[in-house]
Amino acid sequence: MKSIVIIILIFVSSHLFCQQTIYDTIIHDDLQRSFILYVPDSYAPDIAAPLVFNFHGYTSNALEQMYYGDFRPIADSAGFLLVHPMGTLDGTGNPYWNSNWGGTVDDIGFTEALIDSLAENYNIDPERIYCTGMSNGGFMSYTLACELSNRLAAIASVTGTMNVNQSLSCAPMHPLPVMEIHGTADFVVPYNGNSFMESIPNTLNYWTDFNECNNEPIITPVADIVPGDGCTAEHYRYTGGTDGVEVEHYKVINGGHTWPGSQFLSGNGNTNMDFSASEKIWVFFSQYDINGRIGATKLDDKAVVMNRINIYPNPASHFVDVDWNGNSVKMIRLFDLVGVELKIFYVSGKDEARLFIGNVKSGIYYLMFFDHQNNFIGSQKLIMH
Repeated sequence: MKSIVIIILIFVSSHLFCQQTIYDTIIHDDLQRSFILYVPDSYAPDIAAPLVFNFHGYTSNALEQMYYGDFRPIADSAGFLLVHPMGTLDGTGNPYWNSNWGGTVDDIGFTEALIDSLAENYNIDPERIYCTGMSNGGFMSYTLACELSNRLAAIASVTGTMNVNQSLSCAPMHPLPVMEIHGTADFVVPYNGNSFMESIPNTLNYWTDFNECNNEPIITPVADIVPGDGCTAEHYRYTGGTDGVEVEHYKVINGGHTWPGSQFLSGNGNTNMDFSASEKIWVFFSQYDINGRIGATKLDDKAVVMNRINIYPNPASHFVDVDWNGNSVKMIRLFDLVGVELKIFYVSGKDEARLFIGNVKSGIYYLMFFDHQNNFIGSQKLIMH
């Protein structure tokens, strides 16, 4: 009985230790730099965890970004550490990131120093460090992709882009997966660019060329499940890149300077509610480490992509999103733990599907995936709550 009590106490203390929101600082270049670290419930100190940077936009701050572009529920289930760094003030007194925007603050060095500082206190997987951000935070993510790629596995930008002519000096050290989420009615960072902001098509062209992806994307409409949000979306995938790397783009038709799926309205145009930018970014990140697509094998300096299946959210309640690469999935079957088949889903999409499972009781299940010849491809455990 005593040993059982000790085990319970260890479990409880470990649980309390893990789930934390930590407000902290480091000193870099004689400046005290602040950040907010979210350590999820699912973090286990004995397992190397991915690290996700989430950069705020111009005039915003780390706390606002933690709520506006919220990854915390995803981190809870996926087990990654989530850091929200704080920028410094520009000449007008507004918080910003020096993504080659002027000033003397070294935000690239600060980011690297923060990686090193966190790695001293947490078990971070050095091959699975990712950067994303909103607006100026998206610009910062691209700048890090160009100048700190030796530490990054993938980046994503929401309403950001590259600076005009930044590609001329961009020098990534390895193929780098890139996702861009952008509205065509963005009046802050125009979709078609301006005299100092690169257009989204040009930014995508640079990264597809650098990664040697196919020039013609696979285009899939995003289901318009919230028609009242004033905008729709299309998903672009540029496949076939070196080491299995891809470039992805969510084009939000009539979308504003906003974070899709956010529960907070920004007043900067239409917010698309048909998909969650945070969910899509993590699904994208989770496919890669610093060597390229996880599960890919190299052949003649190109990657052969093995089948990979992602499901989210997991645990789930009413629906689960599924995406895959490799074999073409045509049928998905849901089984309980004793092998009873509960549902069959016939898939018509190319590489993703949304499964509605709201009438399934809480418990542990398995999704089984089959191709058009009914050949078994793989399975994923699904937790319903």
